[in-house]
This record gives sequence, structure tokens and C-alpha cells, in this order.
Amino acid sequence: MDIIKVVICDDHVIFRKGLSVVLNEINEIKVTAEASNGQELLQLMKKQDVDVVLMDIRMPVMDGIEATRKIIEKQYDTKIIALTMHEEIGYFNQMIEAGAHGYLLKKTTKEELESAIKQVVRGQYYFSQEFLAHAEKHFAKKQNEPPVVLTDREKEVLELICKGYSNPEIAKKLFLSERTIDGHRANLLDKTGAKNAPHLVMYAIKHGLVKI
Repeated sequence: MDIIKVVICDDHVIFRKGLSVVLNEINEIKVTAEASNGQELLQLMKKQDVDVVLMDIRMPVMDGIEATRKIIEKQYDTKIIALTMHEEIGYFNQMIEAGAHGYLLKKTTKEELESAIKQVVRGQYYFSQEFLAHAEKHFAKKQNEPPVVLTDREKEVLELICKGYSNPEIAKKLFLSERTIDGHRANLLDKTGAKNAPHLVMYAIKHGLVKI
């Protein structure tokens, strides 16, 4: 794998510096720049290629939600992972709607950071298991409408999607063809009305279809 070029966008300089040290210890990952807000990030992205942005949400001048939206609009070939202290479902929804490919909490580990970065570079999504567990507890307290009816196979596929598996990985694990898994994923999106994998994950958690 080529070196993955990462930019940290966060308004806390000590956090950025410490995170840079941690990430630069990981093979195949290099922090190439830092930004203190979304506006600074957009300016530096005009001058250099960026593979992954670790994006704080609440920042002065331009927050992470708006910055993510602008990066997606400009069609940069860059993956965005929210890296935040906020566990609220609303922030997650806003970042995913803006186009983020992952959501991590700042109390994450070095190992999870590495997994998340490498996974989104491969075109997948990554969500902190701790955040998903929090979301599961949040929705368990609420009265929800009945979920859609899924087949046993669709439930298996959905659980693996929620764990971050790609279609090829799911196919290998379930001893099925990738085309079959593509069909199951399409059926899941259609049945739930979800737009993409992140929405599908939140639907599954909200309706108690999976256990994190």
C-alpha cells in the first residue's frame, strides 16, 4: 500500500500535535499537514493531495460539518473521518449527511485509528464501536415503530455491514458470491429506505435489528 497522506483538522493545537506523533508511528500513514478550522483546511487542500482528513466537528470560522460538505461538493478524492468528543446522534447524522466516511470518538485507540483510516481508503465506511454501542443504548430507551421484516440471510448481511465488513469480505465469510451480497445490500437499502451504509447502520441500531 502507498503512503496514506493524512491531514488533522482541529482547533486544539496540543491535540493535533499529539495525534500527529501517534499517527506517524504507524506504517503506511503520514500526517502531511494540520489545520485549525475548515477554512484553513480548504486552503491547504488547494496546494496538496490529501487521502484522509481527521475532522473535528465544532471549530471556529468554519466547522467540520460545513467543511465536509464543501470538500464533497468540490469532488476531492479525499475521505473524511469525523474525530470528535460528541456522542450525540444529531452530530453523527449531520456529518454523514455532509458526506463523511467515518465517525470516531476522541477517546479512540491507536489501533482503531489505523483500522479506520485504512478502511475508508479502501472505499468502506468506519464507525466507532463505542459510538455505535452508545447509539444502541440511546434508541433502546425510546419507543420506535416496528422494523421491516428481514430474511435470516439479510439479517446476517446487515450485522456484518454494521461491523464494517465490505461486500467481498461478507461474501467470503458467508461463502456466497459478491453478486449475491450486492443483491442483499440493495434489498436492505430498499426495504429500510436507507440512502447508504451509514443510514442502514443507524436504522439497524434504532430498531434493534443488530447487537453491537
